[in-house]
Amino acid sequence: MRHLLLLSMIAAPLAAQSRDSLVLLKPAAVWDGTSDAPAAGWSVLVRGERIAAVGPAAQVGTPKGARIVELPGTTLIPGMIEAHTHLFLHPYNETPWNDQVLREPLALRTARAVNHARATLMAGFTMVRDLGTEGAGYADVGLKQAIEQGIIPGPRMLVTTRAMLVTGSYAPRRTDFAFDPPQGAEEADGLDGVVRVARDQIAHGADWVKVYADYRWGPRGEAMPTFTEAELRAIVEAAASSGRAVVAHASTPEGMRRAIVAGVESIEHGDGGTAETWALMKARGVTFCPTLAAGDATRQYAGWRKGVDPEPAAITAKRASFRAALAAGVTMCVGGDVGVYPHGDDAREMELMVEYGMTPLAVMKAATSGNARLLHWESRIGRVAPGLLADLVAVRGDPTRDIHAVRAVVLVMKGGLVERAP
Repeated sequence: MRHLLLLSMIAAPLAAQSRDSLVLLKPAAVWDGTSDAPAAGWSVLVRGERIAAVGPAAQVGTPKGARIVELPGTTLIPGMIEAHTHLFLHPYNETPWNDQVLREPLALRTARAVNHARATLMAGFTMVRDLGTEGAGYADVGLKQAIEQGIIPGPRMLVTTRAMLVTGSYAPRRTDFAFDPPQGAEEADGLDGVVRVARDQIAHGADWVKVYADYRWGPRGEAMPTFTEAELRAIVEAAASSGRAVVAHASTPEGMRRAIVAGVESIEHGDGGTAETWALMKARGVTFCPTLAAGDATRQYAGWRKGVDPEPAAITAKRASFRAALAAGVTMCVGGDVGVYPHGDDAREMELMVEYGMTPLAVMKAATSGNARLLHWESRIGRVAPGLLADLVAVRGDPTRDIHAVRAVVLVMKGGLVERAP
């Protein structure tokens, strides 16, 4: 209790600043989200909710009335963006997915989500794309509103509400019960049906529309395509007419192909991607969110002792498919399917991307300016540049050379307000 009180006393002066105030951030270096290296000796001036100036300390100067925040030994970076999270899930080694969907009350799941949002923000991720409440209905819309209204701390949110799938393809499985159980996503079938559901989810607050282009519903439980190509095209057209994009869960070559040619903007997972798949994604400008950390976590939950036991075949295959996509020049997204593993551990995906073959610099660009582009927010966040929202994070060390530095968060600022103080 004494420790928490001390932290609150330290944080209070900065957190209490108004949106019209001037704050001068003085780190050891600034990395702007696109450059090949941080710029040493730079400062950042924040006016209200936006970045007012960036550059050499002497050039930025010290405006009268500015509150100075010294950040020695740190690199100031854009707030990181988590593009595949589930704030209404918690790690499967705590409670299996089925039990979370079937047995945990909505109020309990929402209370957890409030904590998950805070943990994500404190880890330096100032924006997330939440890809489905997994049985929690439209609760993500309310969570987003609570954050926007300053009721609770959390990252900016883009939400997909219930997500879409074809009847009988998802879970909890009907064959396991004597009744039709609640589903982890909303069922939709046929051209009229999928358009109706897409529009209904948009009406309830969906920023993106998520589809399950394939799932484990084959005769032997293997992954098979779900929506037809025509159905997927209808969903994309319905979403596009409202200014929204579609994201697809897809792991099979055919499921991925259908989603890509139908016009989705990102593919999640992609375990079964082929040379043809990656070439098609590259040609169509579709972003790949590999979710490496989810597979890494679930294999460990199943008993794999990482670093001790031989690598499971599924991990080896995932490593190979990731490298193939990378070699093909597919645009990479940072999004680990957080919720399968703990919220606040979002850096785990970035570390694995480096372990699997990306450079730290490339991963940092993907997590900031790259993800901002994917989410159509590049004119607002993702870079340290004048006029953009002041979503800024200071970390000890240089994450463009050592990706583990993103875990050493010293300061988190969102919209010019300090959420985590040094």
